[in-house]
Amino acid sequence: MSARTPAKLAIVTGSSGRVGAAVVAAFRAAGWTARGADRIPGRHTEIVGDLRDPRVRRAAVGDAGVLVHAAALHAPHVGSRSDEEFRAVNIGLTADLLADAMEADVGRALYISSTSVYGHALSCADHTVWVDELLTPRPRDIYDETKLAAERLVTTGPLPSVVLRIARCFPEPLMVRAVHLLHRAVDVADVADAVLLAADHAVTGTFNISGPHPFRRTDCPDLHRDAAAVLARRAPETGAAFRARGWALPERVDRVHDSTAAAESFGYRPRRGVQQLLGLPQ
Repeated sequence: MSARTPAKLAIVTGSSGRVGAAVVAAFRAAGWTARGADRIPGRHTEIVGDLRDPRVRRAAVGDAGVLVHAAALHAPHVGSRSDEEFRAVNIGLTADLLADAMEADVGRALYISSTSVYGHALSCADHTVWVDELLTPRPRDIYDETKLAAERLVTTGPLPSVVLRIARCFPEPLMVRAVHLLHRAVDVADVADAVLLAADHAVTGTFNISGPHPFRRTDCPDLHRDAAAVLARRAPETGAAFRARGWALPERVDRVHDSTAAAESFGYRPRRGVQQLLGLPQ
């Protein structure tokens, strides 16, 4: 078991967003003191202001023991925000926060990234891709490029750091959500649990956060040919639940996200998968 870090103050940027708010709530529920910072008000946000402003940034970092940086421009902003703004927010702000964190003697940094950084590597015409941390990212847009660049700032800087590449976790129609939870999505509460675990243990590195998914690496050839047959073998009750609702099972699965490294390094165990979504026994 990794050594535990002291339960000091955690500062969470982007605390008015879906992920940031869940992270602040998880810290507080676990007995941490947590302070949220965002440019828009929110239930879990104490510091409201643009973090590109040095005064807001320094007030936020303050005496924090852990910096959790979730604030960013995201994939839906591609096309509506300029590339320059993406670089300023996703790269420039990250660099400034890390510098201020060093000056304030913050103990460590956790950066919320995305499995989207794998980009073009996430799909292949002739096989199902097993998405673990050994997969080389191939960014496909300015979002991927800037998130990957921010990761490098975090992992090459002087602060002990963890990068969490989180899978798809935004609200979707139930059927779409169920399909994605089979192989490439995660519940936001599991994301918050992962952040808390990573903050609570002296680990460093880059980790995928997804799942739980019923498939194994050895299933990849069959998942490309007949995903429904693999699901019938690995999780027959889930396939039955899809059919009972009149939902079509995917004919093929292009990727499966793997969180084994996070499980082995700091005990990440996602619990809110497709079975929980559909009310099935777990």
